[in-house]
Amino acid sequence: MELLREAVDEVAERTGFSGVVRLDRQGRTEFSVAYGFADRAHGIPNSPETLFATASGSKSFTALAVMALVERGTLDLATPARSLLGPDLPLVADDVTIELLLAHRSGIRDYLDEDALGDVSEYVMPVPVHELATTEQFLRVLGGCDAVFPADERFAYNNGGYVLLALLAERASGVGFHELVRSLVCEPAGMVDTSFLRSDELPGRAARGYLAVDGLRTNVLHLPVLGNGDGGIYSTAADLTAFWDAFFAGRIVSPERVAQMVQPRSVWAEGSRRYGLGFHLGATSDRVWLEGHDAGVSFVSQHLPSSSTTYTVVSNWSEGAWPVVDLLG
Repeated sequence: MELLREAVDEVAERTGFSGVVRLDRQGRTEFSVAYGFADRAHGIPNSPETLFATASGSKSFTALAVMALVERGTLDLATPARSLLGPDLPLVADDVTIELLLAHRSGIRDYLDEDALGDVSEYVMPVPVHELATTEQFLRVLGGCDAVFPADERFAYNNGGYVLLALLAERASGVGFHELVRSLVCEPAGMVDTSFLRSDELPGRAARGYLAVDGLRTNVLHLPVLGNGDGGIYSTAADLTAFWDAFFAGRIVSPERVAQMVQPRSVWAEGSRRYGLGFHLGATSDRVWLEGHDAGVSFVSQHLPSSSTTYTVVSNWSEGAWPVVDLLG
């Protein structure tokens, strides 16, 4: 294990990694180490207790909040999106269901098509980011969700589909999306340091997200001011370890629902991974992981149930995590 820690140190130093790397095996923390700065301008270093944005990693929390509502009978996997939308988003087809949205098989057009993006540090939001603080405010960017292929025809990763899930969860339950994630996911998982934070009023423990390996420019003008169903929750490496323990122990949703969520539904086009309901899955192994990549954020938290091994790599600059992730496999 010491050799692996040394290898992580070498990669971190060579690539300018900024963030935290943590490895747990069979209930024991092998190492949890921080590099770089949470706030470069003020020289505040990252620490294992630093709060980091996770970008799309929080899609799994959206999926779990929705699945918890399914267990309570508030929603059903077969619930059509149209049944809760009323006159809103008229281009969403009648056969788009909760399950297809969870599986990225809805066929709706994405408001933020990652395949069409160039550099993640470009300014890509179609409305001013400070106007995206509530789920209902995202209706402005979801309006073009017409079908690009028939529902359930194939897999296509879709950010807008997960904001739509947040909207449907709010309307079905009468509870705000951020509160649903807190009460249905974070609390039962014991994730005491995990929450959605506004980028324009970050607390002292939160890392600023940087657009390059050096420099002071942050991502505050690039992303919604408050994350929503498709990403943006802040967490710590310790909380993410707690998440995996709680998820597979059935403390967030039942073991039967856990099995549903990690059952492969699709294979990514490149064939290197599969996808369930809200979770990335290994192509052949039992690997399950969360992944996020955005302006100022790069993140992976992976769990292998067969060996009770979890690693988390979270970085507060756009490309920071990937060399360390490649090392850890």
